[in-house]
Amino acid sequence: MLVVVLVYLGALVAVGAAKARSVRTQADFSLAGRRLSTFVLVGTLLATWIGTGSIFGLAEEAYVVGLPSLVIPLAEVAGIAVLFAIAGRARRTEKVTVQDILEERFGPAARILGTLTLAIAYVVIVSYQYRAGAAVLERILPEGIPGGHATAVGAVALFVVLYTALAGMISVAYTDVANGILMTAGVAIALPILLAKAGGWSEVTAALEPSGRALFGHYSFGGLLAVTLPSFLLLLGDANLLTRFFSARDARTARRATVALLVGVFFLETAIMLLAIAGRALLPGLQNPAHVVLEASFRIVHPALGALLVATIVAIVVSTADSYLLAPSSSIARDVYQRFVRPDAPERELVLAGRIFVVILGAVALALAFQSEEFFSVARFAYTIYGVGVTPVLLAALFVPRASPRGAVAAMGLAVSTAIAWRALGLEGTTGLHPVIPGFAISSGILLATLRR
Repeated sequence: MLVVVLVYLGALVAVGAAKARSVRTQADFSLAGRRLSTFVLVGTLLATWIGTGSIFGLAEEAYVVGLPSLVIPLAEVAGIAVLFAIAGRARRTEKVTVQDILEERFGPAARILGTLTLAIAYVVIVSYQYRAGAAVLERILPEGIPGGHATAVGAVALFVVLYTALAGMISVAYTDVANGILMTAGVAIALPILLAKAGGWSEVTAALEPSGRALFGHYSFGGLLAVTLPSFLLLLGDANLLTRFFSARDARTARRATVALLVGVFFLETAIMLLAIAGRALLPGLQNPAHVVLEASFRIVHPALGALLVATIVAIVVSTADSYLLAPSSSIARDVYQRFVRPDAPERELVLAGRIFVVILGAVALALAFQSEEFFSVARFAYTIYGVGVTPVLLAALFVPRASPRGAVAAMGLAVSTAIAWRALGLEGTTGLHPVIPGFAISSGILLATLRR
């Protein structure tokens, strides 16, 4: 397994090094020169969205909850269906970042708040990608790593930062195609094998608690919103997905890729959750349910398939980490450095600035990686910050001509502040409401209340 992982990572670095020579402008580094075909675009969209939040976070929820958790991919499919209407319009704007759209409609303050929100949410997302990669590394090397868990997390962070800084979107997009193929093959092959080893579907469901066998009834209405709304909102405004639409050859390519993304996300996320549910029957009582697919790779399946699954997990971790690190780095380089500090900076300086911000934000994510051991709840909170702070305002910018600049800026600031304070003060426990609910209500309410006549 170690050999397979090292060969895979070595191939990524080789592609990145080869593509690095093609990076001459900010558009090359951030948007792959706006020349991605439908095939490449589908691969990079799929590899971007299917991340550690899926292979660890959704797997954790499915292991604990059972069949009712399968509602989560349905919410994401609904989000992608709405995204179809956004994809073509986003590409036709000819923008580089989401913040370009925000400033054009709502002014410089919207750009700054959008960049800040993006950086906060995405750095949190990168932080738990590091922990997921470290979990794989520690499992492959059970004899121990000098320095322990901290060294493993640091090693993963170092690889992700260097790889992302090497060639930016040009390397990320093309290696994501291979990542997408690898993760699809790994999950598709592993699922029927795990179901068979568990004794079939009837034995798998028999191992669940009674509440975990019914498709409905486990989640309250508030609980249902808590597990579905954050990812739904993130999908609609995700800077990573929109950046890839900006990178497409044209609007038609962006729309076609969105249709394929819908099918791919539904298959992969449902299959991953079914893997976790089958894993519960085969590996009951796991100390860390988020590691169920990783543990199945080592303890249940044939070593050859286990190596494929481990490579799949690594592909998922790396493809998500580099994307969520590249997006805020490119945004800060363009939306802060170029916009307010060095408006006349030459292209080579902007590319260098993007790489420097990759290193800085990668280091911040490393510090955050040691703050929590959870995956599902941390992922949902990171999605919430971005989903309530940027998505409603972005949709207003694209589809609501009467939306006002003062309303947009107020909505962004108050929604994010509310979500963070709600979690920090423990109000979710006392009210039963996830931070996404008050955050989204405040953002939407302010936008509606301040519509221009």
